[in-house]
Amino acid sequence: MNAAPADQIRLLDLQALDLKLTQLAHRRENLPEHAEVRTREEELTQLRDLLVAAQTEEGDTSREQTKAEQDVDQVRKRATRNQERLDSGMVTNPKDLESLQSELASLGRRQSTLEDVVLEIMERNEAATARVAELTERVAAVRARAEDAQARRAAATEEIDAEADGIRKEREVVAASVPDDLLKLYDKLREQHGGVGAAKLYQRRCEGCRLELNITELNEVRDAAPETVVRCENCRRILVRTPESGL
Repeated sequence: MNAAPADQIRLLDLQALDLKLTQLAHRRENLPEHAEVRTREEELTQLRDLLVAAQTEEGDTSREQTKAEQDVDQVRKRATRNQERLDSGMVTNPKDLESLQSELASLGRRQSTLEDVVLEIMERNEAATARVAELTERVAAVRARAEDAQARRAAATEEIDAEADGIRKEREVVAASVPDDLLKLYDKLREQHGGVGAAKLYQRRCEGCRLELNITELNEVRDAAPETVVRCENCRRILVRTPESGL
């Protein structure tokens, strides 16, 4: 393939722009904010799960407490009725009196036990309520940090995208000045060789593979006409000759 030396040199300008785009894409993909957002979202998910569990515990213990307090109230009311009967003097049968007094004692023990249950449930409910408050605060704090990271990521992404858009427009101008067949070869090689399709021959070294050309290869390049598109024998990229090639 033949191409004017100036067109070949323009490939280096095109390659430089493509490398910038590749670097920007890599930078965009590897923004530290990406990892930070993922970390915050994972933390937020865990905290929300813990909060749901704590809220469930709070609701369960609240219902338990209500039920236990109702049980205490029922026992207390029954004991009050029995005490009123006892105090009224209406029960005169010794056997009935003994039974009533025995039931009052039993109700007293039952009430004491139930009140202990109520206290234990209250303590669990208070602990669950405190846990809900703590986790709610932590969720809000982590959410704020996540939103901050997301905002910083969006700003960084927008900045990179704007820079990339400018480079792409510049690339369109440069690419339009390169002959179609040379451009197609360059794009094909760039796709095959890790984003680098053309490299400068600098001081007898290919800047694509970083290998120095041996004497035979140098002679072949030296003898090639300026319009001949030469390729590196090592990496097969387009080898662009300049005054710095060392030929």
